[in-house]
Amino acid sequence: MTPADLAAQAADLAHQASILAQNAAGVAAVAAQHVPPAAPFIYLFSIFVLAVFVGYYVVWSVTPALHSPLMAVTNAISSVIIVGAMLATGLHGSLIAHIFGFLAVVLVSINIFGGFAVTNRMLAMFKKK
Repeated sequence: MTPADLAAQAADLAHQASILAQNAAGVAAVAAQHVPPAAPFIYLFSIFVLAVFVGYYVVWSVTPALHSPLMAVTNAISSVIIVGAMLATGLHGSLIAHIFGFLAVVLVSINIFGGFAVTNRMLAMFKKK
């Protein structure tokens, strides 16, 4: 497989991911207009399920040659997620929000540092000795 083929496949994958994200955002926007105030759990759970499907289809359609760049992007996304987790941990709220926020900070930290270690090791394989 040539680099041009990989670039074309990456561009196609990015286009498919953007279409999936637009569809998920459209569904979420429609759902937000019709969500009753008493059902926030169902609303948030449906967004979570949509995110799982989008993530599954994006990650499993990546060729092995693109796994290193995907890992780098995942680390960047995790670094954004940790900001929300720290906010959930530090803001005034219920004890359960603090517990889940702390758990999210721990798990995302493991993901970030482990991802950078794996990415560094993969990139070291391409260096000349």
